[in-house]
Amino acid sequence: MKIDSLDFYREHTRRYSELSHEFTHSVYPYSSHPQLRGDMDLLHRIVSLSAGGRSLDAGCGAGARDVHLLHTWGRESFGVDAVAENISLGKELHPEIAARLQVADLARPLPFGDSYFDLVTCNAVIQHLPAEITERKTLPELTRVLAPNGVLQLMFKVGSGVATVEDNAYGAESVTRTFQLYSEYRLLEVLDELGCTLIEAGDNNELGGLMYFDDPKPMRYCVFWVRKYQSQAYPKTAALPPAPWSTLRRFFLPHQR
Repeated sequence: MKIDSLDFYREHTRRYSELSHEFTHSVYPYSSHPQLRGDMDLLHRIVSLSAGGRSLDAGCGAGARDVHLLHTWGRESFGVDAVAENISLGKELHPEIAARLQVADLARPLPFGDSYFDLVTCNAVIQHLPAEITERKTLPELTRVLAPNGVLQLMFKVGSGVATVEDNAYGAESVTRTFQLYSEYRLLEVLDELGCTLIEAGDNNELGGLMYFDDPKPMRYCVFWVRKYQSQAYPKTAALPPAPWSTLRRFFLPHQR
């Protein structure tokens, strides 16, 4: 079964951008956290978690909405996407950030130096990649360009195997789409090996830990934040400290997917 291809986004670039910029699909019908109502809640929280000012939206989508938003909030924000049409539209809509938007494939090395960003977001992207590519190529690259103490946000469709759904958001007729699903625990294991640890929920019921929401299709997503270790105190060859999400694995299994 073929995972949703880049051709879909080439064919629906402007419609996807309209939905994104209108936040039409950015309010969640269901979420596992009372303070998680939509994309903006995630953006505000992650900005508060990352101290530095340079950010990367890896897979920024048609129109580069979040790159532009972070720019207006004072961030030196960059965006990459594998679909050239998505980047071209972002430059057209937001010429002030055009120089910081470029085409790049997350299955290949990113065109940035080590530890270049304080914040990296990768939202609804790895669901278009085979799991082997995500584990061996994408996640190592995202953490490579992330500075020590930097924050990575990873959002993905959760489950096992692949899923096929009918999506009616892109015209009069529905479109059949197929996505790669991921185990949140497996991704955390890979990220732990890459020197990152889960950011737990904060005081006052702040967002953090493993969070879940549904999109309008509907499909279940997981989103979480990890922080890169401040030093190389825990190299891959050394015994890593117990991951803080291990307790969650025993007690937080709320969804049957």
